[in-house]
Amino acid sequence: MSEPVGRPGGERASTGEPVGRPGGERASTVGGFASLSRAMFLGFVRDRAALIFSILLPVLFLLFFGSIYKNTTAPKIDLVAVGRVALLREAQAADPRGLAKVMSVTEARSLPAALAAVRKGTDDAAVLQRGSTLVVRYSIADQTKAAIVTSVLNSIVQAANQAGHPARYTMAASQVQDKSLKSIQYFTPGLLGWALASGATFGAAITLVSWRENKLLRRLRLAPVSTAALVAARIGIAVAVGLIQLAVFLAIATLPYFGLRLTSAWWMAIPLVVCGILAFMSIGLLVGAIARTQQAATAIANLIILPMAFLGGAFLPLDFAPAWVVRASYAMPLRYLVTGMQNVMARGEGPTSALPAIGILLGFAAVMTVIAVRVFRWDDI
Repeated sequence: MSEPVGRPGGERASTGEPVGRPGGERASTVGGFASLSRAMFLGFVRDRAALIFSILLPVLFLLFFGSIYKNTTAPKIDLVAVGRVALLREAQAADPRGLAKVMSVTEARSLPAALAAVRKGTDDAAVLQRGSTLVVRYSIADQTKAAIVTSVLNSIVQAANQAGHPARYTMAASQVQDKSLKSIQYFTPGLLGWALASGATFGAAITLVSWRENKLLRRLRLAPVSTAALVAARIGIAVAVGLIQLAVFLAIATLPYFGLRLTSAWWMAIPLVVCGILAFMSIGLLVGAIARTQQAATAIANLIILPMAFLGGAFLPLDFAPAWVVRASYAMPLRYLVTGMQNVMARGEGPTSALPAIGILLGFAAVMTVIAVRVFRWDDI
């Protein structure tokens, strides 16, 4: 009887012992990660509803709100007085109701503090009096408000000069280095935060539920692909989509028509985006672990994201929100994502200003992920 023909190692293979080169398991993990990433990306691109919801719909909101509010102005101005401004007090005493309709006045202990408030957008102008000169330092972020500041204060000076005595008052007005927010600077980080939150939450929740319904989770569990590779591939695709959203938003908002002006630390928005995606993916994982159908997952995710968008400052600036909304927003991760991006993209604050938001988002992601893992199910039972 002839000997079996084959290459060296054939006898070893016939005994059922594993054949392969060292590091085969590692190569399998890398290959599995690449295959899963490609499959997930192609699935996302082919899903028109996902494309519309993740990229097109938020961009349409940006175009809509940006067009409506790009020239929106408020007639009332906020002044911060430094020291005793006798001319301003006399005008308020002469016509308290009339001036109250067009301006509000607060006091600051020092000129640097007042100028910082103007630069940051908290107040529209700082006012102090030096002898017979009314010194005005105003912000030029909103050209209309800047004109109102100079017009109102100039009228106060003129009224004092015409009050039955020789003209003796003058006004010296100049602008400060401006870092306050225009409407587009509010809406860009806000709508971007909402888009990231929606995409990450819905993507994780619906994917998990659909994979469970199709028994794909069970197959992946039995397949020669590690859980780490599966999770890393899903996170990688979510982060890639989020960075694309960031690039699209910035490309549109920085057009001259909208006028978003990025500050030097805008690049810190990138780690904020990544941390925000992790935080909202953890919410999606929890929703996907609880929901039994895609319809239920969509409903639960909407119930979480839409109220959070309104109460967390994504759609409307929190500076103009009621006090209870501001208090409630501190419990919402979207607040930290939006305000963190506003700080580094528009307000001109340094890179370290994003670190608290990054820490809170990562902490939130860790807590929600632990909860999601505890209630996770591989099958519908």
